[in-house]
Amino acid sequence: MNHDFDVVSAARNWRLDSVTPATPAAVVGELFASDVLTLDELRHRLSKPVFRSLQSTIEGGATLDPAIADTVALAMKTWAMEKGATHYTHWFQPLTGYTAEKHDSFLSPTSEGSAIAQFGGKELIQAEPDASSFPSGGLRATFEARGYTAWDPSSPAFIMRHANGATLCIPTAFASWTGEALDLKTPLLRSVEALNKSVLKALDLFGHTESRRVVSTLGAEQEYFLIAEEYYYRRPDLVMSGRTLFGAQPPKGQELEDHYFGAIPDRVLSFMTDAEMQMYALGIPVKTRHNEVAPGQFEIAPIFEHSNVAADHQQLVMQILRNTARKYGLVCLLHEKPFAGVNGSGKHCNWSMGTDIGLNLLEPGDTPHENVQFLFFCAAVIKAVDLHQDLLRVSVASASNDHRLGANEAPPAIISIFLGEELTDIFNRLESGQGGRGAEAGVLGLGVSVLPPLPRHAGDRNRTSPFAFTGNKFEFRAAGSSQSISMPITVLNTIVADAVSTLTEQLQAKLAASQEFDAALAELIRETYVQHKRIVFDGDGYSEAWHQEAERRGLLNLRTALDAIEQLGSDKNVALFEKFNVLSQREVEARQEIMYDIYFKTVNIEGETTEYIAQTQILPAALSYLKDLSAVGVKSRAVEGTTDEVTRVVDDLYDALQILREHNAALGGEEVHQKAHHMRDHVLPAMQAVRQAADKLERIVSEQHWPLPSYRQMLFVK
Repeated sequence: MNHDFDVVSAARNWRLDSVTPATPAAVVGELFASDVLTLDELRHRLSKPVFRSLQSTIEGGATLDPAIADTVALAMKTWAMEKGATHYTHWFQPLTGYTAEKHDSFLSPTSEGSAIAQFGGKELIQAEPDASSFPSGGLRATFEARGYTAWDPSSPAFIMRHANGATLCIPTAFASWTGEALDLKTPLLRSVEALNKSVLKALDLFGHTESRRVVSTLGAEQEYFLIAEEYYYRRPDLVMSGRTLFGAQPPKGQELEDHYFGAIPDRVLSFMTDAEMQMYALGIPVKTRHNEVAPGQFEIAPIFEHSNVAADHQQLVMQILRNTARKYGLVCLLHEKPFAGVNGSGKHCNWSMGTDIGLNLLEPGDTPHENVQFLFFCAAVIKAVDLHQDLLRVSVASASNDHRLGANEAPPAIISIFLGEELTDIFNRLESGQGGRGAEAGVLGLGVSVLPPLPRHAGDRNRTSPFAFTGNKFEFRAAGSSQSISMPITVLNTIVADAVSTLTEQLQAKLAASQEFDAALAELIRETYVQHKRIVFDGDGYSEAWHQEAERRGLLNLRTALDAIEQLGSDKNVALFEKFNVLSQREVEARQEIMYDIYFKTVNIEGETTEYIAQTQILPAALSYLKDLSAVGVKSRAVEGTTDEVTRVVDDLYDALQILREHNAALGGEEVHQKAHHMRDHVLPAMQAVRQAADKLERIVSEQHWPLPSYRQMLFVK
C-alpha cells in the first residue's frame, strides 16, 4: 500500500469555508462568558430576594431554597432560548471519566394541538437517567436502574453550540436511588466543603475572622497531540485504543529539541484560535498556548478558578479540542502516550487555597520567613502528601498513564515534594533553631548591556518532581492528559483538610497549655517538618540514586496502576474519606472495583487490537513482500539477505502472535482484579513482543507493502 497520496492530502487538503477573526475587543468586550448564565446575568433576570437566596447558595454554600426553583428555571429557560437553545440537558460526570448528557426539548404539546416552551423548577433541580448503564462498582445492578442528577448551582449553566443549533447544559451531580455518589463531582464538592471547614477553624486562630469561606483553586494545563485525519482512520490502533500499538522510530524524533516553543504552524494556530474562541464564550479563562516537546504535541493552559468550576471547564476543554480539530482535517489525541519514543502528555494541576476575600493561603508575604501563616499551611501540605502518598498515586492511576509516569517527560511514580532552595532553607533553619535569612531572590544579570536585569526567583524549578511548590501554589504534575481532574483535586482537598485539622488541634492544645502563640506556632511547624521531611526532595527524580534513596526513606514506589489501586481500599483511606464525608466505605470500594475494571478493559481492547492488526495487516504485508522477493528471479546477496532477514523476523512475529492470542483468550480469572493483573503480567508483555517484531519488519519491508501510516508521516506532516 502506498501512502504517498495520503501525505499530499494531509499536507494540502484542509480549507475553511468561513472564519471569524479573533479581535481583542470582541474577546474582552463581547465574547468572554457570553454563553454562560453568569451571576451578573441572573442579577438582571431575578428579583432581589430570589437572587440573594441563590447567591448565598453559590457563593456562601448555603442550602438551596427549593421555593425559588421555578423562578430560576424560568429565567434560565428564557435566557437559553434567547441564545438559540431548543433543548436542555443535565450535564454530569459519571465514573467513566467523561461527561454524559440526555437532551430534552423545551417544547411540550398542548391539548389544542400546538406546542409551548416549558421548563420548571422540577426539571431544573432533578432528572432521572438510567444508573445501571454507567460504571457503578456494584452500587447499581442492571435491574436497579434508578439514578438521579441534581443541579449544582455553584457551577453556572452554559450553552453548547453545534452546526444546527444550541443546547442548554446544566451542571449536575449524579447519585443512585440509594444515595451513593455515582459521579466525580459529588465527592469533589464534598471535599471542597471539608477543606472549607478545616481551614476556617485554622484561620480563626490567626485572627482572620472576616473570611467566611475557603475554596481550593485550580488551573489545569492540557497537553495533546494533533495528527492529520488521513492517517488516523488508517490506524485501527488509534481508533480503538487512542495510542499506536505499532510504529518504528523515525530517523528524527524530538532529539533536536526544535519543536518546543517553536513557531506554531498556521493550520494548528488557526485550530487553536477557533478552540479558544469557543472556550472564551464558555467563560474558560485559557491563557497560554505553545508547541510542546514532542513533534506534533501542543499545550493549552488556563488561569486559576474555583476547583469545581475548573473541573467542569477541563472536561469542556477536552471536548472542544476534539471537536474543533475535525474542522481542520486534524484529530486531537489526548492519550497519555500515543507515540512510543517521544514525550507523552500530562495534565499539570496547579492547586492552591483561597478565601472569599481574595487571600491566597499559599502566597508568601514580603518574605516567607515573616509569614508564619503561610508556613503553617505549607507545613500542612507537606504533612498531607507524606501521610497520603498512596492516595495521590491512586488519583492518577490508569493503564494509559503507566506508559508515561517515570519516563523522561513525567515525574516518577514515587511521590515527593519540591520546595525550592529558599523554602527548603527556611524549613531547615526552623528545624535547627536558626533565625535570619537564607537564600534570597536577587537579580539575574545577563551580561549584555542592552538587556535589562531580570528578577530571579529564590528557587529553581524541578521538572522531575511530581509535586512542586511554584511560588504561590503547588503543581501536581502526575495527572494524565486524558483523565478527569476531579479525583486528584478531591484527594488533594481531603488530605490537606485532614492535615490542617490535625495541626489546628495540636496548636490549640499548645495554646491551652499556656504557650505563647508565636512560640507555639513555630514549634508546631518545626515538629511537623521534622516528622515529614522525608517527602521533601529537590534533586533529580529520574535518577536511580533517588529510587534507592526513596526506598531508604520509606517512601512508596507504586510502579504500576494496579500497585496503586490496591491501596485505595485500605483501612486508613476509608477512614479518611468517611471522617470528612467525602466517600463512604461502599463508595470507595465501588471506585476501586471500577478502576480495576477500566484497567482490564483498556488493556484487553489493546491486546485484541494488537492481535487483529498483526494477524490481518502486518503479517500479510510481510508475507506479500516475501512473495515479491521470491519472484524477483535474480541471484543476489541483497535479495537473499533481505529474504532471510524478513523470514526470520516474520517467524518471530508469528511466534509472538500465538502467545498473545493465548493470553487474550485466557483473561486470567473470573474476578475483575484477577483479569486486570492478567492483563498487566501477561497480555502487556505479549503485546510488546509482537510490537518488537512488527517494528523490525517496518524497517525492512517495502513501504509499498506496509499497511500502516508511519511515525514519520503522522508526527511531521501538518
